Amino acid sequence: MNETTLQNKSLLILLILVTLAFIWILLPYYGAVFWAVILGIVFAPMQRRLMLKLERKRNLAALITLTTCLVIAILPVIIISALLVQEGALLYKNVESGELDIANYLEEFKHALPSYFQHLLDRTGMGNLEGLRDKITKGAMQGSQYFATQAFSFGQGTLDFIVSFGIMLYLLFFFLRDGPDLVRRIRIAVPLAEQQKRRLQLKFNRVVRATVKGNLLVAVTQGALGGFIFWVLDIPSALLWAVLMALLSLLPAIGAGIVWAPVAAYFLLSGAIWDGVILSAFGILVIGMVDNVLRPILVGKDTRMPDYLILVSTLGGLAVFGLNGFVIGPLIAALFMSSWGIFVSTKQQVRLPADRPRLP
Repeated sequence: MNETTLQNKSLLILLILVTLAFIWILLPYYGAVFWAVILGIVFAPMQRRLMLKLERKRNLAALITLTTCLVIAILPVIIISALLVQEGALLYKNVESGELDIANYLEEFKHALPSYFQHLLDRTGMGNLEGLRDKITKGAMQGSQYFATQAFSFGQGTLDFIVSFGIMLYLLFFFLRDGPDLVRRIRIAVPLAEQQKRRLQLKFNRVVRATVKGNLLVAVTQGALGGFIFWVLDIPSALLWAVLMALLSLLPAIGAGIVWAPVAAYFLLSGAIWDGVILSAFGILVIGMVDNVLRPILVGKDTRMPDYLILVSTLGGLAVFGLNGFVIGPLIAALFMSSWGIFVSTKQQVRLPADRPRLP
């Protein structure tokens, strides 16, 4: 082993060790760093347009972009989260006190069903409403305790939240201002062919923008529309159901219909015909059409992954990374597919030898 090879291997080992150590010290604030990167990618086009209009004044352009991001993307999430904790705690409190008797609604729903379905529920053991009532009461107690704990922990963890929030804004400013230079340095350091690096970068940017700007905006729109119609029909805790519909809209083959469809069925079977018709029509014609109209415009066909892959990667991301997983999961899946696509495309095709001409 010559001296140059030893030096290269030593440098590689040093790079791996210091990189792992750097990731280790960033783990307590990985969420702040992650969302600074994601928002930097999403708002990078706005930063570039402002740079051209402001004669390449990077600091001013980054400050304007950061303020816009704060107003339209960050503050609404914080406000809705605070309201959601309050409304969720109130909902479970009402269920626990008996003011909102979900088991009674289920009993009315069961009696409104045809006799055949009632007997079917009884035979399968799903018609035991007393047991269901106990489960709901127990769940209400656990839920109210959970939301109370969340509200208490939010108050106790205010300092941590402020620190993480400040780190995110601070990093986002520099990512917006110095983003192109950082990307250029990373591309130089990555030991891949230039075409491969460009392909991975384009895939990364497209998936991030499609997931955040496209899928998230579609989910928020569907959740807002669902919450609006629930509020119009005077259904309790409309905000809580709106957020639940928005989250379920992120998952293919599930969607917001799993929330509004049972409510519409309950209205129709319990005699509230007009409420059921209005909710069904609104759910099918308005909430359902949002996905078909907005998603192709915002996401685009070139960034779409198979629905089954989006579903599995989103659920897996949520299980491993929490709420951050709805972006991290599909992003890892997209990079997995892109990396294997590059690997396969660089493999030389094995060509069979041409058939020898046969002698007469």
